[in-house]
Amino acid sequence: MMFAGRGRGKIRPPRRNILNSGEVDFEQDWKSLSSSLREIHTKNASTLSFEELYRNAYKLVLKKKGEPLYNKVKEFEQDWLANYVRPRILEELPPSLLAAHNGAQLSANERRAAGEKLLRSLKSAWEDHNLCMNMTTDVLMYMDRVYCSDNRKPSIFTASMGQFRDYVLRTPIPDHEELTIASLLYKVILDQIQMDRDGDIINTALLRSCAYMLEGLYETEDEQEQNKLYITSFEPEFLAASQQYYRSEGESLVAKGDASTFCKHARQAATNEEDRCRSTLSTLTAPKIKQVVEDELVKRNLPEVISLEGTGVKYMLDNDRLSDLEVIYELSSWVDPKKEELKKAVQKRIVGQGEDINSTAKEASDASTAKPVKADTDKGDEAGKPAPEKPINQQTAAAIKWVDDVLQLKDKYDHILEKAFQSDQGLQTGFTRSFSDFINGFERSSEYLSLFFDENMKKGIKGKTETEVDMLLDKGITLLRYISDKDMFERYYKKHLSRRLLMKRSVSMDAERQMISKMKMEVGNTFTQRIESMFRDMSVSADLTASYKKHIRNLGDADSQRAELDVNVLTATMWPLDAMGPSHRDEGGRLTCIFPPEIDRIKQSFEKFYLDKHSGRQLTWQGNMGTADLRAYFAEMKGSKKTRELNVSTYCMVILLLFNDLQPGAFLTYEEIQARTNIPDNELIRNLQSVAVAPKTRILIKDPMTKDVKRDDKFYFNENFHSQFQRIKVGVVASGNKVEDRDERQETEKRVDLERGQTIEAAIVRTMKQRKELKHQQLITEVIQQLSARFSPDVNLLKKKIESLIEREYLERVGDIDKPAYRYMA
Repeated sequence: MMFAGRGRGKIRPPRRNILNSGEVDFEQDWKSLSSSLREIHTKNASTLSFEELYRNAYKLVLKKKGEPLYNKVKEFEQDWLANYVRPRILEELPPSLLAAHNGAQLSANERRAAGEKLLRSLKSAWEDHNLCMNMTTDVLMYMDRVYCSDNRKPSIFTASMGQFRDYVLRTPIPDHEELTIASLLYKVILDQIQMDRDGDIINTALLRSCAYMLEGLYETEDEQEQNKLYITSFEPEFLAASQQYYRSEGESLVAKGDASTFCKHARQAATNEEDRCRSTLSTLTAPKIKQVVEDELVKRNLPEVISLEGTGVKYMLDNDRLSDLEVIYELSSWVDPKKEELKKAVQKRIVGQGEDINSTAKEASDASTAKPVKADTDKGDEAGKPAPEKPINQQTAAAIKWVDDVLQLKDKYDHILEKAFQSDQGLQTGFTRSFSDFINGFERSSEYLSLFFDENMKKGIKGKTETEVDMLLDKGITLLRYISDKDMFERYYKKHLSRRLLMKRSVSMDAERQMISKMKMEVGNTFTQRIESMFRDMSVSADLTASYKKHIRNLGDADSQRAELDVNVLTATMWPLDAMGPSHRDEGGRLTCIFPPEIDRIKQSFEKFYLDKHSGRQLTWQGNMGTADLRAYFAEMKGSKKTRELNVSTYCMVILLLFNDLQPGAFLTYEEIQARTNIPDNELIRNLQSVAVAPKTRILIKDPMTKDVKRDDKFYFNENFHSQFQRIKVGVVASGNKVEDRDERQETEKRVDLERGQTIEAAIVRTMKQRKELKHQQLITEVIQQLSARFSPDVNLLKKKIESLIEREYLERVGDIDKPAYRYMA
């Protein structure tokens, strides 16, 4: 008869006459049964009749002899394990193992050989015991089902497993009373695992068999999962030894000072332990040993590893070590779902690099001198060859470089976030906060970003495809998202946009409108309302100019010398007129530039035309923002053609027309020009430098010929002026760099603060009108929330505005002084 395993035997039921037989002789039947059990244990069961053995055991249980039978079998197994199995194991026990336990030093090979001998001995004993008890269980199947079940006794197989635990594994070794076979087994397994960790080759199958033995044994007879001997006895020792190993390993790796090596080793250690549990020990231990690696190797050392000088996260970020960053991110996610230490390190580096960019830009701006930029002259000739583009000044270049550097830094960390940090949302939030910190820590960020858009709108997008333009604008909008004081950016953007629109310097109006659309999506309609109004003014002005020209034609003006007029009528409240250039104004705020009579007549004609259509309005002429085309005659110019077309500023036109009334060789002094034109000094100096100092556009001769214009300088018309180009653009010499100087910056901040005060008051009134009554802190919170999209309101300023509104009887105090509240007064 074949036995495939525990409880699988198939034996025919006993014949009916056995059930009806009389009393049984228990001692005689046990003697026969015990003899058969011995044959089974000595592997000599081939001659036994298992059907007969089953019937005998069946009969004993049937005749109420189950209890003595159960006890006798247990005594037999105990005797066999104690007197046959255990001595054989002790006999095969390598003396070197005991010597090593007593402190003797053995080589790895000696330890491996001795350990494997013990493991083989226990494996053999365990497998024999299992096989024999499976066969015995089949014989005593009826006893298990009836007697053990009725009396709540463990099955004979379960009881014999407990006996193997007690009489084999837990018995002391002679002359080493403190040492049991089990404790020696644990030491051997731990030693073998340590050799495996050190790179030595071990017999993993043999270790797995012994681990399987420990999983098959329990502390108690109810065989609960948590009571497995593997879990209660061996695993705690394994985890404790592993804790000590990885704690020491971590200290050693950190001492070497190589973060990359540490991270790779830690990840490999976790993988190795998982593989070891699967192939050598038990999968039950896998999550626990992984936790040990995480706690002792990673969590304990990761903060120090992240901050290691020369190899840590800073080095990895600076040198684009994406694979190392990916590993350190993985390790961080094991021990901290929020990755706080990693996030702090990366944020610190972003801010550090950002502050370096800020410092570089500030140094470049401070180092650049206020040298005037050469005028944009000789633009185009008869052959149609364009003149080279005017280079941007140093401070503007520093501004553009600042934006480019920040965008490059943003691209770098976006790439790291995607490739190394798995687009982690928490880290992305940290990145955003860091970029916002250093960008808002730079006082010129709003101005520089606006200059970036300005330069690109004028020439940076020239030759680019729609997709490339869209990407460029998106990058700029990304930086705008970080800027907290968006009202400051709006002021600069309107200032630069106004010049582009009025001077017709935009490469693409479609790109301008696309930019406005993107800003509207990013910061809302309120932000772009005034900017959109500027575009509407330009469109209305074009229609208005066409109507005026039609009006003049209808009048039938016979003056062939009459100048043509193109006018841009700007809504004063929508355009940054205060930022578009200084000018002399009268008490009513009107410009007092003295235009030549022929120009003044045209100006008055347009005013009458406009005011007839729009009664009640007032026109204020901005001479500093216009241009004019003149035809000049130079008597001594080489060649047959003595005339040239000059494109000049409006102020420059006013200056040049003064020389029409002079006799050849006559001159005007600076003071005379200023008195006859009333042009502001700084504007007059710039325009005179353009037409009397710039080498290629010396339409006037300055005496003395120096770079600076002084009040007693004399100016003559240059009859000998020569240019190979028919059309000449006379660019106005810049009064300085486009970037504001300190005084201009302070003036801008002053105006912004004034606007903010008005905005805060409006927000307070709007909130109180809606809510009627609010506590102080609630009002502060709601107003800050409303205004945060445009700027970060100062709480002290908020309090001052509340007090001001109370004094003007928009609000009144209610409630206690300790808990102030306010009521809206209609």
